[in-house]
Amino acid sequence: MHVKKGDTVQVIAGKDKGKVGEVTLVLPRLSRVVVTGVNIRTKHIKAKAEGESGQIMTAEASIHSSNVMLYSKKEKVASRVAFTFTEDGRKVRKLKKRAKSSINPTLPKHPDLTQSRTELGHTHGTYSS
Repeated sequence: MHVKKGDTVQVIAGKDKGKVGEVTLVLPRLSRVVVTGVNIRTKHIKAKAEGESGQIMTAEASIHSSNVMLYSKKEKVASRVAFTFTEDGRKVRKLKKRAKSSINPTLPKHPDLTQSRTELGHTHGTYSS
């Protein structure tokens, strides 16, 4: 997914279009994210015991990840994400509108592509003669 927990994003579609918030939860299998202050839902809870009063709770619901764009607070711009590799082999996310600003330069190092699959420990999908 193009967004990670802790990223600042801007909503680009829906009733909260234009709002900026931080990603608090990522659901990669559903391709959804929970953003602070966005898509607030109200839930009415019935009283469980006699004499107890009911409650009205509000919580953030998830939105589809395609409805958010990464947002740079420093440059005040939302942009798509480009994935590139640095000279030492680390994968870096960059904003497409601002190619110089890297978002997370500490992603894991990409394996050397000159090594064979078996040298890297991959055995699934390889055939032995």
